[in-house]
Amino acid sequence: MPPTSSEPYLVRLANRLATGIAPMAADRQARHRAFVLSQQQHDGGFGGREGDSDLYYTSFAVRSLAMLGGMTRDECDSVARFLREFDWQTLGTVDLMNWLYSALAIQIFGGTDLLVEAPPDWADRIAAKLESVRTKDGGYAKSTEGSAGSTYHSFLVTLTYELLGRRPPRQNALIQFLYDRQRDDGGFVEIAPMRNSGTNPTAAAVGLMSVIGGFDAELRADVRDFLRETWCAEGGFQANKRIAFADGLSTFTGLLTSQDLGITDVVSEPSIERFIAEWLEFPTGGFRGASWDIQADVEYTFYGLGTLALIWSARADQQAAAAKSTGETPTEGA
Repeated sequence: MPPTSSEPYLVRLANRLATGIAPMAADRQARHRAFVLSQQQHDGGFGGREGDSDLYYTSFAVRSLAMLGGMTRDECDSVARFLREFDWQTLGTVDLMNWLYSALAIQIFGGTDLLVEAPPDWADRIAAKLESVRTKDGGYAKSTEGSAGSTYHSFLVTLTYELLGRRPPRQNALIQFLYDRQRDDGGFVEIAPMRNSGTNPTAAAVGLMSVIGGFDAELRADVRDFLRETWCAEGGFQANKRIAFADGLSTFTGLLTSQDLGITDVVSEPSIERFIAEWLEFPTGGFRGASWDIQADVEYTFYGLGTLALIWSARADQQAAAAKSTGETPTEGA
């Protein structure tokens, strides 16, 4: 699967989700938007279940608001105030990507450019920081203390490079790193010692290869076989084969991977929609992580909204294709 666009993966995905969620009823969107905004803290950032603001949850809040019609100038300004508390030059890879993406979103929606006063070589400095966590196996670790690469962090580093308008160096070594993380069940693991693949590392590997290349028909067949094993009767994806329940994160990444690879014989999108709407969505706004969960948060709200957006976007594409073949006008709504 070769690189498909010069537009960053995160930007393509954001546009795809915003288009997909558009048919959601206005009052339903408003409830979820109100929930996300209710998680904003006094410093302008967004908190998780423990309440304090951090860049991780702030990024998910920004992505959710972007999906739900965008951000107002006041919302941009408040998040910008929070982001200014951080020196991007000192952030680790996860926080750095979340900071950069949130800063880019603020600028897109009419807010301030948080890098306007950065040194001229700021992109080079970030690239050097990213390469400081490169490991001998060709991947990227979470920090400079890491001796082995992580599938997830390699994906995040690649996404950060894209936000800089760049690609990671030594891409062949990175592709080989991913091949080394594939297991006999067809999926991918997060770190080398692991034997059993996970839905989310597999999605990260597929997403990474969509940026740098390296995918082929054989790998697609392998991933299809693995996803078939993690699809469960509950109507979503399990994190791995040993976990007996579906969750919102794995369902989002499993569905995204299935759609991106054109795998149509594994999932039931109507079943996923019922699982999300009946088990994960709170009628007052927000989404929980799994059917046993008792609380919504902004991260799982993004995954819940994102999953519905993927389903509805695919449905709209199918309706448009059918209408084109018959000369009819496709129906709207989800």
